[in-house]
Amino acid sequence: MELILKQDVENLGFKDDIVTVKNGYGRNFLIPKGHAVLATPSAKKVLTENLRQRAFKEQKIVDDAKTIADQIKDLEIKIPSKVGDGDKLFGSVNNIDLSAALEKAGHNIDKKFITVIGGNVKRLGKYNSVIRLHREVSVDLEFEVISEK
Repeated sequence: MELILKQDVENLGFKDDIVTVKNGYGRNFLIPKGHAVLATPSAKKVLTENLRQRAFKEQKIVDDAKTIADQIKDLEIKIPSKVGDGDKLFGSVNNIDLSAALEKAGHNIDKKFITVIGGNVKRLGKYNSVIRLHREVSVDLEFEVISEK
């Protein structure tokens, strides 16, 4: 079943992508939830026209995302956390904590666009994360978890 996505769907595609899914997934989940519509020939024509008109605006958004990516690359993020024996943390550091640290640095990025490589951080040290600013622009950010004193 071919569908046109109306919004980003995790592990499937981005808004305005034409995707092929199993019939049950499309009929029972995507269409009723409003995540997608059937990809009829007329809907495909409307989509191509909309994409053509939106191409210029999209380029400006991509350029803005690239400038933000350059600013984020230069940041040195240190996240303080309570530490137990050795270098083991009480709790963990995840994308929510990284989002809060970026907000303190002046960049308001939603937590769902931040992925900490390796999952939750449970020890002190340097770690990597990927921040998706746009479907075409993502930036690798290195951050450090330090002891809260």
